[in-house]
Amino acid sequence: MLQSVLGRINRLHYILISKVCVHQVHSSSSVCADSCYDGLYPGHIHTTPFQKAMLAVGSGVAALQDPYRHDMVAVLGETTGHLALMNIRDKMRNDPEGYTILTERPRIRLSTLDLKEMASLPDGSFGREYLRFLEENLVTPDSRADVKFVDDEELAYVMQRYREVHDLLHTLLGMPTNMLGEVAVKWFEAAQTGLPMCALGAVLGPLRLNARRLQSLFTSLGPWALQNGHRSRCVLTIFYERRWAQSIEDLRKELNIEPPPVILTATNRRNT
Repeated sequence: MLQSVLGRINRLHYILISKVCVHQVHSSSSVCADSCYDGLYPGHIHTTPFQKAMLAVGSGVAALQDPYRHDMVAVLGETTGHLALMNIRDKMRNDPEGYTILTERPRIRLSTLDLKEMASLPDGSFGREYLRFLEENLVTPDSRADVKFVDDEELAYVMQRYREVHDLLHTLLGMPTNMLGEVAVKWFEAAQTGLPMCALGAVLGPLRLNARRLQSLFTSLGPWALQNGHRSRCVLTIFYERRWAQSIEDLRKELNIEPPPVILTATNRRNT
């Protein structure tokens, strides 16, 4: 019965996304003679509050069924994170390095990374450890979807930056991309950013862990992640692309992040 209800919600969700996209394409083409750009950003899809609510419900259900559905997690974050994004944006504006990021709009993609230079950096440097994280966990920064549903150009960039910094947080926190590592990072992000999708992931993620990993989460990793998320400097105010040669130890100290109390490996990525 529950699976039938979830399946129905998912179908309605995909139908809504399709309708929203078709409407956006039709609207854009109809005004192209006057202006081919609406002043927001490429790929932006305008949605009403009702449409955002429906997208949030559908993407939330889909993400609950499969936390590795990054496309659904992305939609959930965009449709529920307006206030949190404003708060993060204000912190970036009030920080010299964060303000530079907002001004220059750097992107973390394979096309913007000098992998050869990063590989030549010494062990323990942030750039070398980030590259090792990508290799060991078989992930790529290019997997992060572009923002579509945030109705403010600057806030859309903040959300995009948050997504592209996510793997850097895994590196800083020493967490792999298995379920326990993802939940620990979500606890940190929930305390750090206030994004509703992070809070939802922090609450629901543990439901997919076995008893041994739950004990590890609640007795050590969870309290460590929450404490560091609350007290650390805003992680989006760091221009990481200019910090590759910095030691990860020094960067943690600058951000006021303690090393993890438990060392997790990158094996068995989808094991709970």
